[in-house]
Amino acid sequence: MTDPIVTEQRQMLDPVHAGEEEGRTDQWSSRLVLFLRVMAAMALVKGLYHWAIVCGFLSISGGTFEDATTPVQAATVFFGVIDLVAAVGLWLAAPWGAVVWLTSVISMVALEVLFPQIYGGRVWVVAIDVVLIFLYLWLALMSAREQPP
Repeated sequence: MTDPIVTEQRQMLDPVHAGEEEGRTDQWSSRLVLFLRVMAAMALVKGLYHWAIVCGFLSISGGTFEDATTPVQAATVFFGVIDLVAAVGLWLAAPWGAVVWLTSVISMVALEVLFPQIYGGRVWVVAIDVVLIFLYLWLALMSAREQPP
């Protein structure tokens, strides 16, 4: 009795050539991941900054966290949490990390524009955040275009 697998004509496998796929690089994807990692580092620093205020290592306008108004306390704790969560997600380049980061950045822009009494309505923070949002969207679009259909 013969083995049907052995009697069938064997298929020839092409040899593996190391280094051939290196010619194809995902430049925009690499740039997007680098941008996400830089934003993760910035979000980590921002989150730790807000928690330093909560813990009393830094002060808000010369006063302690306990002396601050309730909206300032709520915003500080909110950004302390959301920035650290965004930092983890961005570092992992997870889709939810970008969503949390966008939520954080858009929240900061809304807070600075709509409620200037909380953090002082810093125009430069709004400008930087808007530029970072558009840079992220541009990099994500360029990265999506280089992916095969």
